[in-house]
Amino acid sequence: MRKLIAFCAAMFFIAAAVFGVEPEEEGNMMDMSIHMEELELTDDWDKVFPLSDEVNHRKVTFVNHFGITLAADLYEPKEYEGKLPAIAVAGPFGAVKEQSSGLYAQEMAKRGFLAIAFDPSFTGESGGYPRNFNSPDINVEDFQAAVDFLSVQDNVDPERIGIIGICGWGGMAVQAAALDTRVKATAAMTMYDMSRNTALGYFDSIDEEGRYQARVAYNRQRTEDFRNGFYALSGGLLEEAPADAPQYVKDYVAYYKTERGYHPRSVNSNTGWAVTASGSLMNMRLFEYAPEIRSAVLLVHGENAHSRMYSEDTYKLLNGDNKELLIIPGANHTDLYDNMEKIPFDRLQEFFLENM
Repeated sequence: MRKLIAFCAAMFFIAAAVFGVEPEEEGNMMDMSIHMEELELTDDWDKVFPLSDEVNHRKVTFVNHFGITLAADLYEPKEYEGKLPAIAVAGPFGAVKEQSSGLYAQEMAKRGFLAIAFDPSFTGESGGYPRNFNSPDINVEDFQAAVDFLSVQDNVDPERIGIIGICGWGGMAVQAAALDTRVKATAAMTMYDMSRNTALGYFDSIDEEGRYQARVAYNRQRTEDFRNGFYALSGGLLEEAPADAPQYVKDYVAYYKTERGYHPRSVNSNTGWAVTASGSLMNMRLFEYAPEIRSAVLLVHGENAHSRMYSEDTYKLLNGDNKELLIIPGANHTDLYDNMEKIPFDRLQEFFLENM
């Protein structure tokens, strides 16, 4: 009998999700009021890029469906008429909104969009505990919560919403586009497939035995964390890259550890991710339903980026004539973080206006 009840409950859940089953009585409805965490938001301009005199800027907060309050910087053009197209921006993986995502959001606002750059759950000024953690499920929900917020703004056209993901958040953006039909256009910049990278390593170099040993180490660390009563942190990037370090490591250090991109709240600039933050990424694969994305997708990658294969392989999964892979000549991975001569903002503006 218990199995039958559980089966019926599961079938109702599926029916409600697929066929839009509505509750018959008010008593069957859940209270949608959301508790807002008390966040400590700075009033200072503490970005790694200067504030443009062409935009208005303010801090905003909103809550995702896991009850985590997210902090975001909102940028809008100083002069506009009517309702604006809107864009939510996040990334790179381990960065904060004061770095690349804020730069992108401000630039898109200068070009006529209302744009927000948000800190993902567990990082930056956003809520969520433990800190310095990530989850592909929660991080996709972060994008959806950003779309929730944009959809109800008085000066936003809810039928013209797009998203931009940078580095590891490029992959999360594509994953969000596979679920959220409100997203009309998605740009993934210098994209990482974080599930593939975490499980298989750089250049897919980890074999089955290596993955098993990684799981052993991961679970050993979980035991130690529980015994010690705190989550151990990975330590992040070195202050200086060794001379024999791979070029991409040198590029990361040159961004996150110097005045160019250092920020005191950035995971990558400081203590790094929690050691056990990799668990959910190790145990799943992104892009299962990427072939079913009907909205427009633009993948942008540097010609010389070590991560270029992620965009190229993801592009092969996509269907439809509204999908594009754009390779930037001479650019490496981190050039698309902040190099205004390499980031194709003209093409981004055109892409979003064409498809939203």
